[in-house]
Amino acid sequence: MAEKSGADILVECLVDLGVEIVFGYPGGAVLPIYDALYNHPTIRHILVRHEQGATHMAEGYARSTGKPGVVLVTSGPGATNAVTGITDALLDSIPMIVISGQVGTQLIGTDAFQEADTVGITRHCTKHNYLVKDPGKLAGVVHEAFHIATTGRPGPVVIDIPKDVQVATAPYAKPELKVHASYRPQTKADAAGIDAAVEMLAAAERPIFYTGGGVINSGPQASALLRELVALTGAPVTSTLMGLGAFPASSDRWLGMLGMHGTYEANWAMNQADLILCVGARFDDRVTGRLDAFAPYARKVHIDIDRSSINKIVDADVGIVADVASALDDMVALWKQRGHQAQDLTEWWARIAGWRAKHCLDYPETGAEIMPQRAIADLYKACRATGRDVIITTEVGQHQMWAAQHFGFEAPNKWLTSGGLGTMGYGLPAAIGAQVGNPDSLTICIAGDASVQMNIQELGTASQYRLPVKIFILNNEYMGMVRQWQELTYESRYSNSYSDSLPDFVKLGEAYGWTGIRIEGPQELEAGIRQMLETDGPVIVDCRVAKLSNCFPMIPSGAAHTEMLLDPKQIAGIMSDEAKALV
Repeated sequence: MAEKSGADILVECLVDLGVEIVFGYPGGAVLPIYDALYNHPTIRHILVRHEQGATHMAEGYARSTGKPGVVLVTSGPGATNAVTGITDALLDSIPMIVISGQVGTQLIGTDAFQEADTVGITRHCTKHNYLVKDPGKLAGVVHEAFHIATTGRPGPVVIDIPKDVQVATAPYAKPELKVHASYRPQTKADAAGIDAAVEMLAAAERPIFYTGGGVINSGPQASALLRELVALTGAPVTSTLMGLGAFPASSDRWLGMLGMHGTYEANWAMNQADLILCVGARFDDRVTGRLDAFAPYARKVHIDIDRSSINKIVDADVGIVADVASALDDMVALWKQRGHQAQDLTEWWARIAGWRAKHCLDYPETGAEIMPQRAIADLYKACRATGRDVIITTEVGQHQMWAAQHFGFEAPNKWLTSGGLGTMGYGLPAAIGAQVGNPDSLTICIAGDASVQMNIQELGTASQYRLPVKIFILNNEYMGMVRQWQELTYESRYSNSYSDSLPDFVKLGEAYGWTGIRIEGPQELEAGIRQMLETDGPVIVDCRVAKLSNCFPMIPSGAAHTEMLLDPKQIAGIMSDEAKALV
């Protein structure tokens, strides 16, 4: 076996593992790796402007392609700048490998220049992490890291490599994967659980499918099987923020998103159901509201590949630890084998029709200003008219919720957003990562004027690589969601939520070589969106929307999931004493 440097071994491993894209930023502690990547024939390096941007690009790439995202950063601040994106990936189950440089092994623990305890810092925000002190062990670690990041519940893995290990040599041969004995994720469901779930579903009179990001993480087959099982049973479907696209929004069985800013019909159906089939979701607080009032009449089946998620927040009558696609395949097969027929759900659907009649996503329009909901609806209509494959990313805030409510998704991997961590600054770099992975797709970041500034330096990355990303900013001159909470629960005391001294986004975009467009009134909306979509190259749109519009429905913090606000005037009457105390 030929001797290779640690840096060359790392790059050989990336090639062996099929890596085509690396998002990174160089520094002293990773220069040997960057030298090994110099003019590499198969690995394309995307130079970011900030390490947090690199992690979100890797997330966008991974979420849209199904392949793991790879990040390369230097020691010290390079690694610490990546921590937010690593945590984001952990909470949203995104497969990502972060390779960080480290000071030489003899300097570790001496407070050397740009030294940080990367393994210690990332211990609680990674699925696993490594400090590699022997170049002979590096290949095995890299292959194991990719396996851990992409199997079971996906997540981020950090590999910290001291500089002297990158330079030292060792024999190299492609290793056989030897995963630690303690890592054996269960992918195949127990037959008893599948049997119980199918019989409960066949007998239910008010069933509902509650779906999450696990359906998408499981791959396109899982979405197809979900649709087949829904067709067999006739049950309604709702989804978390992270699960949008797993089931088509155009279906008459789709109730919309559930939870804090979910639809009236989805939340009430969850409350009144006699069976909840939870598929790849985790009963987080944004979905359940006050736990003692959540789904009081329902038996619950919970399918999740992460054993620790089952019974963690809500007790399941049947817990099924398995890959979602595998479990759904077993359920479909058993349903057909036993000749089950869908229950007559006429009465259940009649009740749902009553809740739908609330038209909870309606919004007032004055004609004098652009309502943000109208901007999203018109963008959706225009995107559909193009006939192109469209990928939407978002920043975090009101615009994110409006996009979830008013932009319909028909397929998985087309909706990329920060769910668990709610990371402002996610959307622009995620769009860049998605565009790199899907060069022929129309990739649009729906942003807010505050959130987009968190990583706005990545405009330069899109310019450098000639990526035709579009940014559609709903500019209301506020940190909109903060302002909304302050209006509803803090008697309109707007403490530091006004975005004073905003940049001229059009001029800023032009300074980076982007096309800038400003939309200032309803009469300009349709033409402005069309110009954005028809313009080659990157485009930034400053769409001036109503400044004080609020995002409804809304469940106040600490309230039950049926205590939805449809109008701000309800705030005084609907909030319980417990909810007020929590706020």
